[in-house]
Amino acid sequence: MTVNKKQIKFILLIAIFSIAVVFFFAFDFQQYFSLEYLKSSKALFSSYYMNNPLLMLGGFFMIYVIMTAFSLPGAVWMTLGGGAFFGLLSGTIVVSFASTIGATLAMLISRFLLRDWVQGRFKQQMQTINSGIEKDGGFYLFTLRLLPVVPFFVINMGMGLTPLRAFTFYWVSQLGMLPGTLVYINAGSELAKIESLGDILSPTLIGSFVLLGIFPLLVKKLISFIETKRGKANA
Repeated sequence: MTVNKKQIKFILLIAIFSIAVVFFFAFDFQQYFSLEYLKSSKALFSSYYMNNPLLMLGGFFMIYVIMTAFSLPGAVWMTLGGGAFFGLLSGTIVVSFASTIGATLAMLISRFLLRDWVQGRFKQQMQTINSGIEKDGGFYLFTLRLLPVVPFFVINMGMGLTPLRAFTFYWVSQLGMLPGTLVYINAGSELAKIESLGDILSPTLIGSFVLLGIFPLLVKKLISFIETKRGKANA
């Protein structure tokens, strides 16, 4: 039996993904992603940043991209760390781009590994979803990005199963994740005041995110409804 190039790429990607996950947990890297560790290491990493800003920013950026691309746990703590180590402006810039690039890579990995199988296995069910995504995919993605209850990696993987364009996924994700990024970066810059993640996202703030997320979609639906009514009236 011959193995084509696509199968080789599939096997290679699975191997890389498996190695990354095993490496992460085998060496207990999750111990470095906690509030206690951030507080205890803030002075050390801030010192590194003062002495080697480009090296520190570059290393942080690459680690964030890799973790996000392979859906490894710790994005929240990395974001807080970005604020704690680099401050509001630099932290926001590096985290915003790293998280979006990593999310786009995760989406593409999901698309490469699973989309053909899902689209074929659930062809009838996916037709409606595909139609909705092709028409309003950017609006749905923007809404999801502003809902803290929807896990980050679930959105990445789920959108990979749809026909949403990668460029649309990228710029909508960057825009949609920016408010949440700013909140966490700002919290990280005042790390000493935080006792738990509950201190960051209040019910009022979550509600504001939800309203901000659904507003563009509601406006688009309202415009479409008005245009349909006008079309029928002029017919």
